[in-house]
Amino acid sequence: MTTRLLFRDDAYLTTCDATVISVNERGGVVLDQTVFYATGGGQPGDRGMLRRADGSEIPVATAVWSEDKADVVHVPAEGAALPKAGERVTAVLDWDVRLKLMRIHTALHLLTTVLPYPVTGGAIGDGEGRLDFDIPDAVDREAITAALAERIDRNAAVTERWITDEELDANPGLVKTMSVKPPRGSGRVRLVEIDGLDLQPCGGTHVRNTAEIGRVAITAIEKKGKLNRRVRIALA
Repeated sequence: MTTRLLFRDDAYLTTCDATVISVNERGGVVLDQTVFYATGGGQPGDRGMLRRADGSEIPVATAVWSEDKADVVHVPAEGAALPKAGERVTAVLDWDVRLKLMRIHTALHLLTTVLPYPVTGGAIGDGEGRLDFDIPDAVDREAITAALAERIDRNAAVTERWITDEELDANPGLVKTMSVKPPRGSGRVRLVEIDGLDLQPCGGTHVRNTAEIGRVAITAIEKKGKLNRRVRIALA
């Protein structure tokens, strides 16, 4: 069974009805479809709850991929009651947290256009994130902040489309991240485009328009090596 990934089609879905396919030996719950993003690409898994037919709620601490990457595993909070296979539940996101992740993730895509250097690492958190760049020279925080704000203020649309693995292989320049490879395995790869600004493979969740990101601050620029600079951002 392969979980249907509803967040890939609409990152703004906050709930969905689903059937429990299985509960693994560690208590992880697999559904036939989900709005929960599973940890990957530097973005943490969603949290929220599974609401049962009797109204009781199972807190979900995070979501991860199954070992074969075919299913999203919803990890209940420690000690939570577990559903049974075949049971109908409603999956409900902690939307406030997810929206912050979407805003930061989209802002990090824009940051790669402000600093057009190889990306060697990155992480997304609750209202903050970072990218590591191979940058030969020092960078100016105020200049980066201003350039990022200018891009956010363009009200640029953020859209997704799909290309084949072969098309991606023929256009290696689309891949900006050296440490995180585009999600493959289905024969096609999802591209995220910020109109007039950026185009790169990504399986994560994003806002629909750069204006939704809001104000972003550059909180730190850290030297991590001879060439490496870590740029941290946060929602202001």
